Amino acid sequence: MSKTSRRIILRAMKNLAPPEKRVDGPSQRGQFKKRASILEAAADVFCRQGFAGASIDEIAVEANVSRQTIYNHYCEKETLFVAVVDDVLKRANSMIFSMLATFPVNADNLEEDLVAFAIRINKNCICNQDGKFLRRLVQNEGERYPHLFETWRQQGPGRIISALGALFARLSASGALKIEDFDVAARQFLALGNADLQIMMLFGQTPSDEQLESAARNAVRTFLRAYGTATSPERPDLAAVSG
Repeated sequence: MSKTSRRIILRAMKNLAPPEKRVDGPSQRGQFKKRASILEAAADVFCRQGFAGASIDEIAVEANVSRQTIYNHYCEKETLFVAVVDDVLKRANSMIFSMLATFPVNADNLEEDLVAFAIRINKNCICNQDGKFLRRLVQNEGERYPHLFETWRQQGPGRIISALGALFARLSASGALKIEDFDVAARQFLALGNADLQIMMLFGQTPSDEQLESAARNAVRTFLRAYGTATSPERPDLAAVSG
């Protein structure tokens, strides 16, 4: 990866979330573990029951803590829900930006490199546990409780699109692609990558490796038809379609 591309990723990652507080001493480590246990249990319950259906009592049982302990840490269910979304979002963003660091930097083998990149994004970010959790919560609760997803809106898709758009800008500047609006291209690339997987993910199924590759190939071929240039290393069948 070039130094410029690395700076793009690092600059985008810098504003993802505030730095984690340093944990010193047995007491603080114990509190940290307790909070982690509560967040993990709450994530499971919220995912199963939704915000309205989840109860602090059920979360307390799963976390093996008292009801009062949860209230001591988070005051109310809404505060706990926001903390869960923030916690999952931080992990999800960390994984996504680690995948963005593998984005192709030249056009030597652009189609195959973009296919491999799309597979990594879908397998490690969209179809993993955190990706499924966020997608399910936003779909089920976003319309009823939009204020609970404020951090997700600010720190989630918008930052990912901007970072990916900046990477597409580099490919466009090199002549490998012809793009006018880089953020639009980034959104379309991600949407195309998910297009063939939406139905199975809607029903909670996990795509196989073969399905992930097929979806990625279809996405990249369509993307290159829209944004490929005369110098792009397109496949002969794609050149025939576009010619």
